[in-house]
Order: sequence, then C-alpha cells, then structure tokens
Amino acid sequence: MGVRISLPVLKLRRAERFDEHQFLVMNKVSNYFRDSYAELMGKVTWPTWTQLQQSTMIVLVATLVITAVVALMDFVAAGGLNLIYKLF
Repeated sequence: MGVRISLPVLKLRRAERFDEHQFLVMNKVSNYFRDSYAELMGKVTWPTWTQLQQSTMIVLVATLVITAVVALMDFVAAGGLNLIYKLF
C-alpha cells in the first residue's frame, strides 16, 4: 500500500518546486552578470589612447584600400561587359 497525497498538498509541492526553480534561474542570471562585471573590470586589458589611435588608423587605411580594390574591379567588370554587349 502506498501513501496517498491529497490534491491540495500536491499543488503546493508543485508551486514550491516552481519557486525553487525560478530562484535557481535568477541566481544563475545574477551570478552571470556579477562575474561578467568582475571580468570586465579586473581581467580585461584596455588599450592606451595611442594604441587605440593606431588601431583606428589601420582600420581606416584598410577600409580605403579594400574600397579602392572593389571599385577598380567593378570598373573593369563593367567595361568588359560593355565590350561584350557591343560585340553582340
């Protein structure tokens, strides 16, 4: 013979499990933000102003070079296609 659990007690136990699960999830979320903040403030090495300027200039020059290469390829392709269209 087993022990019978009445319906109101069963509902209470489910609610208790839900509250405990909700607490554990919120605890994980708060731990994530706390650990992320600690890592951001303590473990991250921020660049100096000079390093930041140098990196910015490198990105700017690379962007201009790549833009020029793509524009040149577009110009050559358009010229080649126009030549082919004129032939036919």
